[in-house]
Amino acid sequence: MVALPIIMFVVLIVAGCPFAFVMGLTGVSHLFSIGFEGIADILSQKMFYGINTFSYTCIAFFVCAGQIMNKGGVTQSIVDVAQELIGFKKGGLAYAVIIVGMVLAAILGSSNAVAVILCSVMIPAMVSSGYDKEFAGCTVASSAILGVIIPPSIDFVIYSVLTGISVKRMFVAGIVPGILLGLCFMVVVYFTAKKRNYPKYREHFSGKDAFRALVKGIPSLMVPIIIVGGVMGGIFTATESGAIACLAATVLGFINKKLKLKDFVEIFANSGIVTAGIMLIISMGNIIGWSLAYDNVPERLVSGILSITTNGNIVMLLIILLLFVIGCVMEAFAAELILIPVLAPLGEAMGYDPIHFGLIIIIMLTIALATPPVGMLLFTTSKVADIELGKLNKCIWPFVLAAIIGTLILAYTPVITTFLPNLLYGPM
Repeated sequence: MVALPIIMFVVLIVAGCPFAFVMGLTGVSHLFSIGFEGIADILSQKMFYGINTFSYTCIAFFVCAGQIMNKGGVTQSIVDVAQELIGFKKGGLAYAVIIVGMVLAAILGSSNAVAVILCSVMIPAMVSSGYDKEFAGCTVASSAILGVIIPPSIDFVIYSVLTGISVKRMFVAGIVPGILLGLCFMVVVYFTAKKRNYPKYREHFSGKDAFRALVKGIPSLMVPIIIVGGVMGGIFTATESGAIACLAATVLGFINKKLKLKDFVEIFANSGIVTAGIMLIISMGNIIGWSLAYDNVPERLVSGILSITTNGNIVMLLIILLLFVIGCVMEAFAAELILIPVLAPLGEAMGYDPIHFGLIIIIMLTIALATPPVGMLLFTTSKVADIELGKLNKCIWPFVLAAIIGTLILAYTPVITTFLPNLLYGPM
């Protein structure tokens, strides 16, 4: 009977069942396998309490902000600034994709939203300039990873809710690691552009054009500063920052004369569908998360690993390897809901800083978003940009390797992650 949930999980995955239902049904089979009585009574309760958290309301706002920005031309202003500032370098458009990805990450907090916007705006420009389409797609997919790491971040909110850690501290902790991973991706772009002789966006840097683009893009660039700065300064919560992002994107969309009132019908409909999907995953994930906790799986995992070794460096490496393997075969968002409640007690037992440990978990599972065979960002990029998935799967590995190297640096140099929140809010 112990093998029942494992068999259920594998069968549902192979059958192509939506991942939300995979988690829910696996949780039910787990409860059944351990002889839990009253399964029917507990299901609706756990599903409801899984999403009955005020902090989750920010998800709808961040999703909506992405929709508004895409319609209102805010993204194009940010792209123009990045192109003028870095376009004179070989492979300048690829660098611009990563920079724009960082800025959008600080507004949207959603990797998929960043990927869709970059696919629509940047890939056609890169292909028309002579870039290989699959490389353009992989640059977009890897840059979209930053949407989970650079605050605000939906995944940080989920981690904070599941562990009781301050959302504000998590947001601040993600800034430097997000920039570090962006620089790692730029190293890949540098060597690839040099090897394939990719073109420059423009031959020489023009201070006049860069200043003009910067002045025009200041309103758009102020959005992430206001959002992240407001949360860091305690002026407003993560949920309020999402609402402000929507308001700012709406105002800028009307100023740019690219947003119309009739567009909001489509915007709200799409936002509602995406948000509902996320909430379904969370509620179903709470079933399996609760079943694992009820069966004391986290405690047994901690005991099992500590019986092998108590060396903190080796344990961290084992966790990173575990997360990478799981991330390759499981959707990252679902994996977080399952693994965070399981791994958090292990981090506490090893004495890891909870902010640092949580960030490593999220980053490794985020890398999975662009890792074959089930990387969601690869599917999104393939569909939106009409690129063969197999070509993306082959081309993405240098970016994945760069991200893993960056994560290892962060894992064994925790001060990179913790110094900023400790500086602003004091040690935990």
